[in-house]
Amino acid sequence: MTEPVLQSLSLEGVVTIVTGGGSGLGKEMALAIARAGGDIVLAGRRIKPLEDVAEEARSFGPRAVARSTDVTDSAQVARLFETAVREMGRVDALVNNAGMVGGQGGAPIWEIADDEWREVLDANLTSAFYCSRAAARHMVERGGGKIVNVSSGFGLRGGRDNYMYACSKGAVIQLTRALATSLGRYGITSNCIVPGYFPTEGTEASRESLPTARFIPVGRVGAPREIGAVAAFLVSRASDYMNGELLVIDGGGLAGGYAPTGHAPAIPLEI
Repeated sequence: MTEPVLQSLSLEGVVTIVTGGGSGLGKEMALAIARAGGDIVLAGRRIKPLEDVAEEARSFGPRAVARSTDVTDSAQVARLFETAVREMGRVDALVNNAGMVGGQGGAPIWEIADDEWREVLDANLTSAFYCSRAAARHMVERGGGKIVNVSSGFGLRGGRDNYMYACSKGAVIQLTRALATSLGRYGITSNCIVPGYFPTEGTEASRESLPTARFIPVGRVGAPREIGAVAAFLVSRASDYMNGELLVIDGGGLAGGYAPTGHAPAIPLEI
């Protein structure tokens, strides 16, 4: 008998770790998972926002815990997963959302310092690698699991003076594909959410370099809550046959090359 659609979307009994879950898109994804019945473990550097989200998630019924974790530190990531397994019993899914927007539309390449490059690459890419590595070992032993990475539209195109952010987010897409082709045989699926512009605390500093509504076919920027349902779907059984896929959530901004590059033609276009 075919499983009812709503039942396949239920996350009751599913334990998900969400990194960067204290604010912005991570918060909305965590709350959407909790609304669908899933238990969550929230990880990030700032404990107070994580605890606030955990409290709100518990109001929907599921279990929720917050753990202060620097996900660019592999030892702390290992402790996070050990704690999650000890307190929740297992980890069924991982949402690699932690990261930073730093370096987007910044300085010319010759002004970028070594530590600036490493900081953004570590925050956006290394963290996802460390968490995926820890999750994969546990999921293989359990016989399956789901990994959801979060990239960006800048992971699919270039941007003027945009090096660290674009490179790291593009690498997250490739990490997703490597995970998908490597771990699928163990029952682990890996997919990637590619958001367009969603005004959040993290994007505020680079608002001037990001696309405005006139470049988005639906005529508006995204609301963070609109990402939540996508994450819940990818964690659910309804997405079991999806692996290595990119889900672009950008109002059509990339569909026809509408997203701005910061360039203007040097000469009139002749047709």
